[in-house]
Amino acid sequence: MFQSFTGNSRRPRQVNLSGRATNPFAAFPGGPPSRPAPHASNPESAVANAQRERALRQLERDRQNASRTVQRVWRGHRSRTTTYKSWKSEWDTYEWERVSPTLGVSDATASMTDVERLECLLRLSTLPYSTAEQCLGQLRPLVQFVGSAKRQEDILRLVYFCNTFEQTFHTLPTIATEGEWTGLLKRLATAILNALSSSTTSSTHRAAVLPLLRTLVFLVELIPKRIAASAKHYYTAMAYLTTNITTIGDYLSPGHVTKAVIALLQPITSETMTAYEALASSYLTIPNLAGYLGELDELAREMNYKMLASAIETSILLAKEGALVGNTEAQYWLLSYLIFFHRYALPGQANLKSPDLGFLTVVSGLLNLTSTHLTRCLEADEPSDEDSTNGPVLHPFVKDQISSLVNQSSITGLLSRIKSTHISQQDLSNGDSDATREAKILATYALNLLRVFPRRGDDIRMWLYMGSASSGDQISGQPGMKIPAIKYFWQASRSSQIFEIISNDSNKVLPLLQPAPYSDGRVGISPEERDQEWTIILLFFELYTFLLKVMDDEEFFSSASPFAASDNSHSSWTKESALPLKDVRDMTVFLKNLAFTLYWNLADLTSNGETAPSTGDLRNYFTTAAQPPVVTARQETEAKERSNDLPGVTGIPLDYFKGLVTGLLRMLHERDSRRKFLPPDHWLMTDRFDMEGFIPAVVAEEEKRHEFQEDEDDADTDLLDEETREDSNLVGNSHARQLVRLQAMRDRQQKAARGKALALIAPRLEILRNMPFFIPFATRVQIFRQFIFRDQQRRRRGFVDPESWRLSVAQNSLISGPVSGADILARHHADIRRESVFDDAFSQFYALGDGLKEPIQISFIDQFGAMEAGIDGGGVTKEFLTSVTSQAFKTDDGESMFAENDHHLLYPHPAAVEQRKAILNEAGLPSSSAIWQDEVRNLLRKYEFLGRVIGKCLYEGILVDVNFAPFFLLKWALTGGSRSAVKESSYRANLNDLKDLDEGLYQGLLQLKNYPGNVEDFALDFTVNNTIPMPSGRHRTSTVELKPNGSQTAVTNKNRLVYISYMARYRLQLQPAMQTNAFLQGLGQMIQPAWLSMFNQSELQTLVSGDNADIDVEDLRRNTLYGGVYVIGDDNLEHPTIALFWQVMHQMNNEERQKVIRFVTSTPRAPLLGFSHLHPRFSIRDSSEDQERLPSTSTCVNLLKLPRYSDAETLRTKLLYAVSSGAGFDLS
Repeated sequence: MFQSFTGNSRRPRQVNLSGRATNPFAAFPGGPPSRPAPHASNPESAVANAQRERALRQLERDRQNASRTVQRVWRGHRSRTTTYKSWKSEWDTYEWERVSPTLGVSDATASMTDVERLECLLRLSTLPYSTAEQCLGQLRPLVQFVGSAKRQEDILRLVYFCNTFEQTFHTLPTIATEGEWTGLLKRLATAILNALSSSTTSSTHRAAVLPLLRTLVFLVELIPKRIAASAKHYYTAMAYLTTNITTIGDYLSPGHVTKAVIALLQPITSETMTAYEALASSYLTIPNLAGYLGELDELAREMNYKMLASAIETSILLAKEGALVGNTEAQYWLLSYLIFFHRYALPGQANLKSPDLGFLTVVSGLLNLTSTHLTRCLEADEPSDEDSTNGPVLHPFVKDQISSLVNQSSITGLLSRIKSTHISQQDLSNGDSDATREAKILATYALNLLRVFPRRGDDIRMWLYMGSASSGDQISGQPGMKIPAIKYFWQASRSSQIFEIISNDSNKVLPLLQPAPYSDGRVGISPEERDQEWTIILLFFELYTFLLKVMDDEEFFSSASPFAASDNSHSSWTKESALPLKDVRDMTVFLKNLAFTLYWNLADLTSNGETAPSTGDLRNYFTTAAQPPVVTARQETEAKERSNDLPGVTGIPLDYFKGLVTGLLRMLHERDSRRKFLPPDHWLMTDRFDMEGFIPAVVAEEEKRHEFQEDEDDADTDLLDEETREDSNLVGNSHARQLVRLQAMRDRQQKAARGKALALIAPRLEILRNMPFFIPFATRVQIFRQFIFRDQQRRRRGFVDPESWRLSVAQNSLISGPVSGADILARHHADIRRESVFDDAFSQFYALGDGLKEPIQISFIDQFGAMEAGIDGGGVTKEFLTSVTSQAFKTDDGESMFAENDHHLLYPHPAAVEQRKAILNEAGLPSSSAIWQDEVRNLLRKYEFLGRVIGKCLYEGILVDVNFAPFFLLKWALTGGSRSAVKESSYRANLNDLKDLDEGLYQGLLQLKNYPGNVEDFALDFTVNNTIPMPSGRHRTSTVELKPNGSQTAVTNKNRLVYISYMARYRLQLQPAMQTNAFLQGLGQMIQPAWLSMFNQSELQTLVSGDNADIDVEDLRRNTLYGGVYVIGDDNLEHPTIALFWQVMHQMNNEERQKVIRFVTSTPRAPLLGFSHLHPRFSIRDSSEDQERLPSTSTCVNLLKLPRYSDAETLRTKLLYAVSSGAGFDLS
């Protein structure tokens, strides 16, 4: 049994007193702080209690110390107040007793308050002090107790003393401005400035402004140096008065303020520069000064703009910290005032001659600080901007002043400002020479103009290009000769340390592009020197890019000296600006090494340039964290600009830098492609790659790109749907529309960021896309075929073979939607009439879109309506595609879609769309009608479909005998499709491409460019006349302006290069834009433009129609299949007729061989990588023993049907007759 059982089933009570508070009232509010039990239950509790007690003791000590501090401050304040009150009373009594006997004031005034008594003194007193000591005695206590001069009675005392002091000074010549007086008068001026800074709080304050301001100007005349030392305080007070002048206008006029502002600048002392610095940072940052002061002429008359520019450079541009740092509005207003003062100082000359270099330095620095905001504002003012009403708008004064910088005379004359009277190659080679420093200043200024005025970039580049520097006798042997600006800046560029380092070692480029902490001191150039040298190089790139647009090939190859001067009297300035080919070769080496690093090491450049994220930082919009605070569009854009800057080059956007370098490099490569002047393999950079693993690495990057692109396309589709839905519900709600636009901008930034991320993960692809000539052509062709093969695998789910794909579709193994396999196969089959191949193909296959990539089946219908026999195993498709191209590219039709030049090279008919519109108008259809619009769209759809057909040929590896104009081929990779390289390598129309379009126009523009007389004699303006041929044989003409107000702008010797550039751009880009874009859109649906961008124009032609080299008979022989009796037996001996055939082929010249190849395959050229890549293979089979029968072919399967001829002469004669007579598919 249980011995402990007591009979009570209740559980015994447990009581634990450990940790219980000893004070039962501790929990009540206001009670004393609880004290823990003196004995803890464990060591940890004891330590915690000791720490708590120590904290309580420290808190009590801090409370006692704070209490004593408060008491001490209060006692000091009370003591000072009592003392100041006593001093004020004594001061007032003294002044009252001094003047009352003279004024005869009654004792009744004793009952007045201090304010009333002081107001009485101000009304009645005109009595100066009798001695200087008396004045000094009253000045000492006044400056002690008047303090900040905010109290009403202090203001009255200050005004009273100022009036009395001025009278005393004029009465007593013994008053000195040195010794003790200097310090006291300085303190008096400080008190006046404090009073003026609070002059709008009461009527007493406002009434005191004018006398105080008058005395302040008087003090500036007495002690200008001491007051100038406090110029910051001085101009802060002036700024306060100016911005509040409407409030105190009854007591103060703008002229008084202007006089006070000028007063501190007029006496030239050692502190005058301090005054100008304060003026710049505290006063000339006020927006719209003219709105407060009425006009700025009086201020400008006394302003020394050179000293102001020097002060701005010292206090703002060279200062790392200050009130203007990040204050864009203050910076551009300061810039505007500086330009205004400069123009005022040089009336009628500021726009006729180039400014001095000191002024340029400061203007350039301020432009650099404000370039992002100014560019957006100036572009928002353009009428072509759809959102101009919602964008930032510049004040008219600011816009007028900044726009005045862009004028022809001052920009063209920039180089004339160079101080060096003798400029030589040795001067520019010396980095410390005056010529080099001046070149850096001019380059910085010019680049900033290009950044701020992008839409006037062509004008600025042309004016810079037309400039020249004077040379000395040691260069030309004749005084007064001119050095072209191109050669001047080229010599300055190639003499820089950066050019030497990059040209000699491509591995040393990255440190020159990284910020100082990442360069590890490996470059040996200071950041300042590096910025300046990059600026010169970039300006040269800008000018040389412009020059290449207007320079023909003869001029390009004409120069012999890199630094030759000219009097510009016997040859064109373009020819004088040409660089020697040796210098161009050196330039390409520099550009190659630089461009390679910009793409290959993009991740290093991007990561090193990142800064700590801020509220408006672009990176905040790409995170999955909480939504960032609301920021303005301006903050977002500025943050985006900052994040895009090249880390190691201050203020230069990385995209701009890459685009400029890549564009110039491609233009030089195009020159070399047209006419070789560089050695073989000069462009290759295979030493920087592992070529053995290069193709697999590129294919892997393409796979990553495709996965990335699919996500981007999904996001873009969602964005488009969302924007459409929201916009339809927000009509009339401006605030909501603004929010939608802001969100759209953020989404566009996300898309740009995804593009940058793609560049980071696929550097090889980016190099192939932008600088394909770094890699051998054969390697790029293999990569191209690999890309297509991977795309086929992806789209066809692994069933690349056409028959396997059809079988899988028929079995519904690839179908994931409601459409059946039979429907899909039906859409990929077409019945084609031979007399209308293109029209039938368009009507049946256009709806497929990029589905044309999949295998198609063709059934030909003959002229009698019967279906031709045969099974499409790939050969009929080839015949179909070649037939479509042969019909569509005919140019002898009155409504041809394509035109040909003098060399029979094809390009989209420039007037095709306008011709269709004119025909519809003649038929009486208005442009607003649905039929009219559908007809125009239908024409563009045909161009799009034709682009798909060419893309299908490339996709399937089928060669077609179509030759395109080089300028049109250049557009294939550089435009068209959303994935093209729109910035780095977009198509740039130039004069040389115009030669491939219209030889007559090209020659005419050349004569205009080189015309030695006055081109105004030709009465040309900036318009162009278009001739539209009509089916009836008549022609219609229309006139188009090449620029706004072009009909009112005459072509002169100064702007003829711009006219030539605009004419080339119109003829090559703008006029055929709609039809070209439609064709390229269709081509881009079949072949990624990024894939085509791996080739130049001649290589693209090779992709389309095959290799233009001589036919390799032995390569053809190795890759030929035989049928019938011609099959090679076990003895490995060829049939005698086959042996005769190869004997005849060897005896033929290359033109005859090409005819044979065309007779069999429908194209006269060999495949890119040899006949082993011809599909279907070249085949020969017997047809009969008839010696009179001609050979025939089945071009759809590349089959030659060769009778069994008994001798070589008969075989040669019959074969040449057949290939020359055009026998082919129809004879089979």
